[in-house]
Amino acid sequence: MQWETVIGLEIHAQLATKSKIFSGSSTAYGAAPNTQANTIDLGFPGVLPVLNRSAVSMAIRLGLAIEAEIAPRSVFARKNYFYPDLPKGYQISQFELPVVGKGEVELVMGEDDIRVIGVTRAHLEEDAGKSLHEDFHGKTGVDLNRAGTPLLEIVSEPDMRNAKEAVAYAKKIHQIVRYIGICDGNMQEGSFRMDANISVRPKGQEAFGTRAEIKNINSFRFLERAINFEVERQIDVIEGGGTVVQETRLYDADKNETRTMRAKEEANDYRYFPDPDLLPLIIEEQDIEAERSNLPELPDIKRKRFQSDFGLNRYDAAVLTASRVLGDYYETVVKAANGEAKLAANWVMGELSASLNRQGMDIEQSPLSAEQLGGMLLRISDNTISGKIAKQVFEAMWNGEGDADSVIEKQGLKQITDSGAIESIIDDIMAANPGQLQQYRSGKDKLFGFFVGQVMKATQGKANPRQVNELLKSKLAG
Repeated sequence: MQWETVIGLEIHAQLATKSKIFSGSSTAYGAAPNTQANTIDLGFPGVLPVLNRSAVSMAIRLGLAIEAEIAPRSVFARKNYFYPDLPKGYQISQFELPVVGKGEVELVMGEDDIRVIGVTRAHLEEDAGKSLHEDFHGKTGVDLNRAGTPLLEIVSEPDMRNAKEAVAYAKKIHQIVRYIGICDGNMQEGSFRMDANISVRPKGQEAFGTRAEIKNINSFRFLERAINFEVERQIDVIEGGGTVVQETRLYDADKNETRTMRAKEEANDYRYFPDPDLLPLIIEEQDIEAERSNLPELPDIKRKRFQSDFGLNRYDAAVLTASRVLGDYYETVVKAANGEAKLAANWVMGELSASLNRQGMDIEQSPLSAEQLGGMLLRISDNTISGKIAKQVFEAMWNGEGDADSVIEKQGLKQITDSGAIESIIDDIMAANPGQLQQYRSGKDKLFGFFVGQVMKATQGKANPRQVNELLKSKLAG
């Protein structure tokens, strides 16, 4: 039987506020355990939550970025469950009336493959604390610093049909929240976490199969592996005569498997009801317009502009707009290189990206400024250096030896463009290799590469390659 996979994602983006969603406690990462939770976060009797305005602004910004409905009136609810890291015995979230309604995001899966994935909703909620199992000798420690940290839970439609699409969607949401400055996207620190709802059904069947939810995945690589494992597991269960159970599962990256965590709860298990301590959230049109005016250029718009302004194909433009910082870096390189957009794209995606990857650096940490790289590209375009010599210049600049002009001057790397000088060198090489010359003129065309190599060797790679080719063709032809 042929099977179809159905995937929906719930993404928890930690909002980049300085204080928690309902209290003034700090959200700074890395503090000593239980030093950043006050009486409001812990739900002491008599305390009242006060909504953080910045968290609301960030939710509105996300809604605008995915062209979603923004609710003029939304309501906070209590989600009741008991767990050691949930000090109040309930989580303040949103249920029936979320702040952000239906929206969509566009995925570039290939040059001519565009997918549109629906977003069902995005709602504000508070995070729970963190259970710690290491170093407690069979016991569990609880750190409540994270309790009350503002989250925006972004829930997709079940529109994805394989792990690659799910990863592309998660990366797109990650890109958007970083572009608009509402989340730092740091997955190691838990700022961006993913839950995957996965089911399978026979191809052609409209009804969804029974789904399992994989909780708290914190890397795109693990997301892909977890989905692929879970799909195979469900197919094996059904084809073996069993039934898939609706449940919550965890992904074990060390064993590359999912395992049962608990039976999947339904909404009524949580006994949702409106939080009596919080008034409905009212968002005026002027609030929305204020956030709209502060939005940066969004990644899809920037990609399309790079295609039209710089003549880039869709794939290259998508790579160069993957992050806001990378897009800004590239544009600065193009400006410094006097509009050499394609050359700039090749170097930013090629030599620069490779060097950053080797050093484990982000673009923000590049030792080479965009102006410096653009300055070097100018020397390629005006024939001062060749593309091959440029790699030497790039390496010297990367190692802090100065700008392109300084390196070229210091190391004597200026390209030879004097036709007379190149011709003289060609004449000497032809005279020194009469046998190869005769074979070439007898029809052994492959020897052309030999003569090119000899000229470049004699000039220490400094001769202009285009001139060498043109002059050699003429001279060898006799």
